[in-house]
Amino acid sequence: MLFSKLLLPTLKDAPQEAEVVSHKLMLRSGMIRKVASGIYTWLPLGLKVLKKVENIVREEMDNSGAQEVFMPMVQPRELWEETKRWEKMGPELLRIKDRHDRDFCLGPTHEEVITDIIRNNVKSYKELPLNIYQIQTKFRDEVRPRYGIMRGREFLMKDSYSFNIDEESLQETYLIMRETYKKVLERIGLEFKISAADSGAIGGDSSEEFHVIAENGEDTIAVSDSSEFAINTELLLEEGQDISTLEGKPSPDGKGTIEIKKGIEVGHIFKLGKLYAKSMKANVLDSNGEASTLYMGCYGIGVSRLVAAAIEQNHDEKGIIWPHNIAPFDINIISIGHHKNKEITSTALKLYEELSDMGYSVLLDDRKDGYGTKINDSELIGIPLNIIIGKKYLQNNEIELIGRNGENSSNPIEDIKTILDFFKN
Repeated sequence: MLFSKLLLPTLKDAPQEAEVVSHKLMLRSGMIRKVASGIYTWLPLGLKVLKKVENIVREEMDNSGAQEVFMPMVQPRELWEETKRWEKMGPELLRIKDRHDRDFCLGPTHEEVITDIIRNNVKSYKELPLNIYQIQTKFRDEVRPRYGIMRGREFLMKDSYSFNIDEESLQETYLIMRETYKKVLERIGLEFKISAADSGAIGGDSSEEFHVIAENGEDTIAVSDSSEFAINTELLLEEGQDISTLEGKPSPDGKGTIEIKKGIEVGHIFKLGKLYAKSMKANVLDSNGEASTLYMGCYGIGVSRLVAAAIEQNHDEKGIIWPHNIAPFDINIISIGHHKNKEITSTALKLYEELSDMGYSVLLDDRKDGYGTKINDSELIGIPLNIIIGKKYLQNNEIELIGRNGENSSNPIEDIKTILDFFKN
């Protein structure tokens, strides 16, 4: 991609409404633009990152044995009344009417729709277990949308729903999803904790949250400094415990001491049991030929929220520092004097083509701007490796390599291996 052709409206300063780092940097770097309160358009740079996160999630879900579907965002009132959530969800559920005065809602989640599909199409325990997922836009009418993509009204989510014949089978699927979410976050390259949590409006027997550790996290979690133990402090407050005193004390699992950290909830997994299946009469024939109510689990991960969480955890005063696996581009070629020197122009284009043919996602900054503007924009949008073609090339046949992590070196342009090794490290 040529920088001069890319729709990338960067800003020197973020609007005053932007409160947290991710919101400020996503606006400044030209990733998103606001359409209405809590509703954003993803511009090309932001969409490239969003799609990379989405693909990681999809690959790991497919690897887990889950099957992908695509359900409607608009859902009929009748399904939600079966579970009594039409009223229970309150104003967060955006209700609409069609031209025939029939009631619908914009789906914040899809338990009712998927349960209806399964009860009408799966008849025997022999067809179980099933784990069905989708990656789709959700809408929750937040009372106070804030923090940009992190707490918007419209967002992209991966939600999946498992159907099992008994509690033992449900536990097996639940643990598979737990490991799948860990793999997703590890592949993206994020520090995270899994904490016991309140099941909230979804309900069910038990649940766990996946938190990306970040200073601007909305949740407070108590974690062990030496093990995986973590718990959302909301649960402790409900039990009447004073969280100002679970810090510095021994961890309940006997490993290390408790620290209080801020986290961004990016995933939540639930064991629903028979909660939805019973109210919607979702049954199959068991091994004895008798009707058996299904056991369910549901598993959500915020695809768009993961983008914001990655920024909250990976940035500096210059801008975003993307983990390599979700960076919008792998390499940025900064061509100094691109329109003034034919040798620089031809060299930059040749290197661009060569690296692209090798499978790298490459941006070529062919703008007429000077080095300062170009490197500042590159650091703002967080490209992992910059290759500078300018005076050093003309004088010594060398290109300068500048990593977003601050490392730099100069190498002969023929030494492509060094360029690639520098990038990979």
